[in-house]
This record gives sequence, C-alpha cells and structure tokens, in this order.
Amino acid sequence: MTEQHGGAVDESCVLTEGPWTHRFVGANGSRFHVVEAGTGPMVLFLHGFPEYWWAWHEMLPAVADAGFRAVAVDLRGYGASDKPPRGYDGYTLAADVAGLIRALGERSATVVGTGAGGMIAWTVASFHPNLVRRLVVLGAPHPLRLRAAIFADPRGQFSASTPTLKYQLPRYEHVLTRDDAAEVESLLRRWGGPAWVAGGDFEAYARACRTAMRIPQAAFCALEGYRWAFRSVLRLHGYRFVKLMQKPLVTPTLQLHGAADVASLARTAQGSGRYVTAPYEWRLLDGVGHFPHVEARDVVLGEILRWTKS
Repeated sequence: MTEQHGGAVDESCVLTEGPWTHRFVGANGSRFHVVEAGTGPMVLFLHGFPEYWWAWHEMLPAVADAGFRAVAVDLRGYGASDKPPRGYDGYTLAADVAGLIRALGERSATVVGTGAGGMIAWTVASFHPNLVRRLVVLGAPHPLRLRAAIFADPRGQFSASTPTLKYQLPRYEHVLTRDDAAEVESLLRRWGGPAWVAGGDFEAYARACRTAMRIPQAAFCALEGYRWAFRSVLRLHGYRFVKLMQKPLVTPTLQLHGAADVASLARTAQGSGRYVTAPYEWRLLDGVGHFPHVEARDVVLGEILRWTKS
C-alpha cells in the first residue's frame, strides 16, 4: 500500500490480498474494479457510502463456500474503479450494474446492495428486471419512499438526512478528506449501531474506509450521487426518474433494516414493499444501525443465502 500520511493515497491501497481475485472489467463505458470468489450462480454485492468493496470482504468467501460466484464491485467513483466527472445520476449508476452483470458473462444475478448501494439495487431491479433474479436490500428504503419521507417527515427523515444536505455545498469533498478523512470515521460512528461502534472490529474498518476515501477524486465522486439525488427533485429528468420508479418490481425482494439506523429511518424504509408485486419479505434487526452487513454479519449472511437459494 502506498500512502503519504495526510495526503492522497494510491488506489492500489484497495487491492487487498485474500481468498479472492481482483479484476478490472469494462462496462457502460467505464472500467470497474471487481473482486470475486467461487463459482456458481452470481451474487453481486454493491457497497454503500462511505465504504468501498471491502464492505463485503467477509461475505465473499462465505457466499463462495455456499456454492455461488460472489462478486463485489467498487462502484463508479470509488476505490480502484474509474472516476469520471459525470454519471452519478440514478439512470447511469443502474446501467453500470446492468452492464457489469453482462460483462461478467452472466444472464442475471442476485443483487445485494447496502445503503447508497441499496438505492442503486432498487433502481437496477426496476429498470433492468430481466437481469436481477433476486434482490436483497440492506439499510435502504425504496428511493420513492425516501423522497416522500424527506418531505413528509420533517422531524424524522428530513432531519436524519441533514448531514447529506451539506454535500450540496461546492467543494465539500475537502471537508470529507481533511485530517486523514476523519469525517468518514465520524459518519461510521454516527450511523453505526452502538454495539458495533464499541466493538473490536470498528477501528480497522474505519481506517480502511478513511484510506479509500483519500484516493484522488473518490470523495468528489461519492458526493456527486447525493448531489444528483437532491438537484434532480427540481429537474425534468428527476421527474422522469420518479415516473419510471413507480413501476412495481417483479423481482423477489428481501429487505433487512437496522432498528437503530439513524441515517435511513426504519419507519421510512418500512413501506417499501408497496412497490414490489413479487414475493417480498421485511426484517427489522434489533440494535443494528446503518451497516447491517458488518454489524450483524452472520444474520445477514444467513438471510442472503436463504433468499438466494429459495
């Protein structure tokens, strides 16, 4: 790992060795860093903010051992994937994932997304239903539920979303990266469940996420997705996005949500099933915050495998 203390880091810092293979795959006009293990039907993992593919490093070998091809990707703008200045709108991010499934030689995949990656997962299943065999969403309300709650629940979801409102400020990415990206750790602390934050794994995980956010342009790209989400509310292509997202999902969907999630409130996420006409299950995880995949790893792993096999 090449790292200059306090400054930018090289993207090789995310190429951690382990029981997996690192690859670069072209899809939707960009180059993506993917990490894979195992063979069988594909399970594609989408990380959230402020994370990168490492969010799934303990899931990959376990899912591979269960007889699947487990693949985690650095989303557009993160980790060792391309960081173009544009393309952080809902349409393009969904097309990235659709393109990746095809580029990896698959007809369809189970898509598992957490946080911001969960929002993308909802969108992929909505816009590209033939490519998503099953959907597992962690810590992410359906995008239309989130949108409605921000306006309808000022004391709840609106105030929970205030940290991300700051991301509208120009050059806010410098706030995210200063002091070795200390803000990344404080977000993980604020949004994580108390037991995880106080536990032995937290420091190392926060350190990894802080380092990855200091890769040149990563912080800018990470915030662009939030900027689009807010700006699009007032724009025509945002209106079209909402119209398209209203089409009910035909993918069997499992939604897991932390009861202690202060970023996306459980009450916001709870009504998401109304957008799914296929089999749908909701499970609330006690004491878990915004990062169920690392906070309640064994429970989440068991649920992913159950849903993927059923």
